[in-house]
Amino acid sequence: MLEAVLNNMRLNGRVALCGMISQYNSLEQPEGVYNLINAIVKRVRMDGFFTSDHYHLYSKFLEIVVPLIKEERITYVEDTAEGIESAPGALFGLYSGRNVGKLLVVVTRE
Repeated sequence: MLEAVLNNMRLNGRVALCGMISQYNSLEQPEGVYNLINAIVKRVRMDGFFTSDHYHLYSKFLEIVVPLIKEERITYVEDTAEGIESAPGALFGLYSGRNVGKLLVVVTRE
């Protein structure tokens, strides 16, 4: 995906690096990026971060985002697995990059 991002960056663009959970426990070497030169040519800045680095902004974030979600101006994707028996497969999918959006395991609908 970074290849597509770099190809579409503006001059002096900025990329936030996060969300690489599929690589946390991987025993395989991740594939390389073939067009990293675009980061130099376009003077792109890439910053790694954890969401916890900005926890002090959480209440302000909620003030802004919750109304936007209620107005459906922001939407989100939930990847739902049904039943506790599906939890191991769902977790494997999370760590292997198969899921899209927030992963939820619905234990019961009661």
